[in-house]
Amino acid sequence: MGCNHDCSSCSESCGEKKTKEDFYEKLNPLSKVKKVIGVVSGKGGVGKSLVTSSLAVAFNNMGYKTAVLDADITGPSIPKTFGIKEKCQGNDSGLFPVVTETGIEVMSINLLLPNETDPVIWRGPIIAGTVKQFWTDVIWQDIDYMFVDMPPGTGDVALTVFQSIPVDGIVVVTSPQDLVSMIVEKAVKMANMMDIPILGVVENMSSFKCPDCGKIHNIFGDSKTAEIAEKMGTELLAQVPIDPEMATYVDTGRIEAFGGNYLADAAQKIKDKLSE
Repeated sequence: MGCNHDCSSCSESCGEKKTKEDFYEKLNPLSKVKKVIGVVSGKGGVGKSLVTSSLAVAFNNMGYKTAVLDADITGPSIPKTFGIKEKCQGNDSGLFPVVTETGIEVMSINLLLPNETDPVIWRGPIIAGTVKQFWTDVIWQDIDYMFVDMPPGTGDVALTVFQSIPVDGIVVVTSPQDLVSMIVEKAVKMANMMDIPILGVVENMSSFKCPDCGKIHNIFGDSKTAEIAEKMGTELLAQVPIDPEMATYVDTGRIEAFGGNYLADAAQKIKDKLSE
């Protein structure tokens, strides 16, 4: 009685109830993706795309075939990070992601637009549908780890990704401010509600090392991210400092050449968690 036919939000048991797997969109028949990791943040401007691309590079350096699905349709930045200028191509079988210099496969809306600065002025359902197509229509070649760069917040696209793509776990990106830490809890709680494992938290812009005196400065105040992570039943995977050299590599599209390795240990922890 009173059924709205939305099994994903229903707590009742009945013969017609579907599991969450029943809602997953099917991959392109020519694709193969083993593990999917969502990279999320409660708000914008905390370096989510930086962490996404850095994790993809770290796993690639470990010898795994990696890919990045840029689900931030209205604010895509992944192609810029990797210095990608070309557009993706396709045929009757599907779309081909652009491959970076070190072999990372990338799909982003900017790879389909005539100009990378063209705005995407679409309503929510169209944006969500595009993200689904990046999963169903793109030919992903034997990917070991796919990283999904999510838009900030807990809106339509996040819900679409969690319901339509078999996400194996999420990494939450934050910065040290108390306000951001509060919003982290919202992202974590959404993932828990969707039954998505939390792999851990990465704190970006955690500190700055003075190049003259070597002193460490906590520009955004003392970090409480480890406490927040523990409270939410997860762990702090890494603390990425404010590094002008890293910023230069990202701004010039050379993230793959950066030797900082700030997320190397985090990548190993994520791999171990997904292997359990």
